Amino acid sequence: MTTVEDPASAAQGRPAGTSVRVLLIPLVAAMMLSQLDTMIVGTALPTVTAELGGLEHVSWVVTAYTLATAVSTPVWGRLGDVRDRKNVLLAAIVVFLAGSALSGAAQDMGQLIGFRAVQGLGAGGLMAGVMAIVGELVPPRERGRYQGLISGAMAVAMIGGPMAGGAVTDHLGWRWAFYLNLPLGALALAMIWRLLRLPRRSRVARVDTLGAALLTVGISATVLLTTWGGTRYAWDSAAVVLLAAAAGAALWAFVRRQARTADPIMPLHMFQVRNFTLMSVIGFLTGFVMFGVLLFLPLYQQAVQGASATNSGLLLLPMLAALIAASLVAGRVTTVSGRYKVFPVTGGALLCAGAWLLSRMDTSTSRPTAALSMAVLGAGLGCLTQTVTVVAQNSVELRDIGAASAAVTLFRTLGSCFGVAVMGTLFNREVLRVTAERAPGGPALDNARLDAQSLERLEPALHEAYRHATAAGTHVAFLLCAGVGAAVLGAGLLVREVALRRAGQDTARPAVSRAPGGH
Repeated sequence: MTTVEDPASAAQGRPAGTSVRVLLIPLVAAMMLSQLDTMIVGTALPTVTAELGGLEHVSWVVTAYTLATAVSTPVWGRLGDVRDRKNVLLAAIVVFLAGSALSGAAQDMGQLIGFRAVQGLGAGGLMAGVMAIVGELVPPRERGRYQGLISGAMAVAMIGGPMAGGAVTDHLGWRWAFYLNLPLGALALAMIWRLLRLPRRSRVARVDTLGAALLTVGISATVLLTTWGGTRYAWDSAAVVLLAAAAGAALWAFVRRQARTADPIMPLHMFQVRNFTLMSVIGFLTGFVMFGVLLFLPLYQQAVQGASATNSGLLLLPMLAALIAASLVAGRVTTVSGRYKVFPVTGGALLCAGAWLLSRMDTSTSRPTAALSMAVLGAGLGCLTQTVTVVAQNSVELRDIGAASAAVTLFRTLGSCFGVAVMGTLFNREVLRVTAERAPGGPALDNARLDAQSLERLEPALHEAYRHATAAGTHVAFLLCAGVGAAVLGAGLLVREVALRRAGQDTARPAVSRAPGGH
């Protein structure tokens, strides 16, 4: 096997294509660790609770991971910019694997929550690190092709994860949902350590610890706000108001700190570039739609269409196939033409259309009709996921590519948190309203009982009421997604088309215009 000794040489057209393709295997494996883990663990949670107890704290198994991932992502990204990017990624993998091993060995719910936080700390460096390394190895003109493959791998992880989680939990036990990370991670670790060669940094800067602390407080308060708001606490409760105030104050202080420090974690000058700011907005909105849809589509398929948990994952395949196909086409066209504006515009239009079609589903919608709607939405996501990263990286200098990749990842994560929270609130409100209308005096609808097997045990009138209530709830959730898709379309129309650079075109310091309207 050949190795990439000098990514600058590779970017200038010297023979390194084979090396990048070989390196893509462990890089994608490292990235998939965090994506697969999130989906697999969610499926295993009922079994975990049955063995370890602590049902009242089970939501923290997910929240601790998400929170640690979000707060650590910008720090990992900046560390890669100012230190050795390869070693930073290796360290993130080691932390993730340590958290996986400890989570698999947890003896009570408290231990599992703590070890999941360790996992999340490592996961924060995986996605941003992989995207930054691809950005450093590959010239902007060719990144679309590789990012398209990465986006496809993400889609497989997100949709295939729940099915894999169910199979692993049923046949091997829930602890293997964590232990299976170890061989995959060890392989990625060994290949990256052996094959990847990056130039040493000529400048090693310090890390802004005060900025990191402020960002941690701000993101933590934001994630807890979206997690607890409308569920554990009412939106107008004192706890939610205090969290909102803490988030606003910490993030305001963080922005002021970044403007004054010599070595910011998230350089504010990146946001002076119009295209980078637009990609951050589109990334947030895409995360809002993607993770909300992945939550509520299986719910609709199980409660309304009567699919099993496993089949509901298989029924998402039209969206997966369309997402992968659109990602590959977008990557290929971007590589050949160097143009990309058509994809955020088209992606926003398809996202809006697909979500609107999904919002029209009711208790009589057939599975082929639902599959077509999902395919339209998936094609929109495929046009957006990798384009956001490519354009964001092309909008900054090479020295900031890690911070840019981390920022895009962070905004997508925050978008998913807000999407799940807001859509969940609308869904629950509509479900309660319709249930009260169709089954007055009946038991409250508990989301944990929305699987097909539980609903089949109900009396027919109550079962039918719950089916209509779930369809109404998903209607308002997907209608909101259609509005978000329209916002993505609007942002896409504002993108300035700047041809992506080929190999050898100013790869060391990509041109960055900081004037209004720059790329």
